[in-house]
Amino acid sequence: MKKEIESALNESINIKTELLSSSVESIIQIANILIKAFRTGNSLYFIGNGGSAADAQHISGELVGRFKKNRKPLPALALTTDTSVLTAIANDFGYDQCFERQVDAFVRDGDIVIGLSTSGNSLSILNAVLVAKKKGALTIAFTGKGGGSLKDNVDVCLEIPSNDTARIQESHITIGHILCSIIEKELFV
Repeated sequence: MKKEIESALNESINIKTELLSSSVESIIQIANILIKAFRTGNSLYFIGNGGSAADAQHISGELVGRFKKNRKPLPALALTTDTSVLTAIANDFGYDQCFERQVDAFVRDGDIVIGLSTSGNSLSILNAVLVAKKKGALTIAFTGKGGGSLKDNVDVCLEIPSNDTARIQESHITIGHILCSIIEKELFV
């Protein structure tokens, strides 16, 4: 048991160390995009499946509620939370359209859509970001190693250098927290 714990912690540490050398500029780029969007009155939408849906909700909650500062709420919404909408769309149109239709309904020019997908190949996420781009939104993907099909279909793809779902999701949350901290510091001095 001790070896398994040490192995998991070391894997997580190694991936985050690799992120220091490979992804800091991408995180800065994403932070600047989000700060600009919030300053101009635009909204941020998150999408993800399974654990990535939970991560989308987590980061959205930090922005609408608070991260570290008591401040005004920011317009961030996880499109993973309305079970009636999700199940109606999945039933009537197919699951692959569950985010696409919501993006079409809510996203406006200048908004941001962040899709979380450990594989980068989730069709429900890909369909949604393609609609978001047509509507004039900026699109960002948080993926695992390689970026999958999302990589070539979003404005910015943040790839975690791993193929292990757990390590990828841990890194997505770490980066989400970093972004929340930067946004609060920049927007609420």
